Amino acid sequence: MTLVLPGDTVSLPSTSALTLGPGISASSSRSSDPYAGPSADASSSFIATRLGLLSSQKGKGKDTSESYWVDGRSKRYIPAQRELVLGTVIARHSEGFRVDLGSSQMASLDALAFEGATKRSKPNLKVGMLVYARVSLANRDMETEIECFDAASGKAEGFGELKGGLMITTSLEFARQLLTPKHPLLPALAAQFPFEIAVGMNGRIWFKAGDVSQTIAIKRVLERAEKGEVGTGKEEVGRAVREFAA
Repeated sequence: MTLVLPGDTVSLPSTSALTLGPGISASSSRSSDPYAGPSADASSSFIATRLGLLSSQKGKGKDTSESYWVDGRSKRYIPAQRELVLGTVIARHSEGFRVDLGSSQMASLDALAFEGATKRSKPNLKVGMLVYARVSLANRDMETEIECFDAASGKAEGFGELKGGLMITTSLEFARQLLTPKHPLLPALAAQFPFEIAVGMNGRIWFKAGDVSQTIAIKRVLERAEKGEVGTGKEEVGRAVREFAA
């Protein structure tokens, strides 16, 4: 990882499958749309808009895209295309739903943006329900749009309504760390007991375990791990789970 300052030039690979996340914007010599993908010019560059570490992550499976963002201490989430998010339904209308992502503006979720959804068969989401989604459109001049299916396969792939369980709010940095393939905390927790989890890049984490004590243990481990009070190793997590679940 590389430390960047606001205004620093960031050189990224020239590929059409490039996605820009928070903290990076197109330079003035490029297109005004940072989500349109870079041109074929290998010398094309971008500008860092905040202090932090330049990070990247490659897509999984058929997704050949590569995402870049700046990891910092930002408190407010700024939507970026392709990012995974947890949102709360705050309003519903004939064409879809309004969803709170914790950003400055609400996001739009079309009623047809679900696996198998049709005009006659739409999801019946109510105000207050939690959804796991992917950002499909993010532009500072347009309303953010999200979708609850994998665009590549057309399947839900874990997206959609999250039933039961518990949601907590963490820093954006910690949530992104959990989503990196080599982070040991979630595998260490999974070695203790089975559970479901959905991590949003907007600093929200939802999880659901077999009973209340296990759910509370996960909550406390995540909160303590973010503060550095619990290690991420298998043995340390195991001790913490036994303590918190007692």
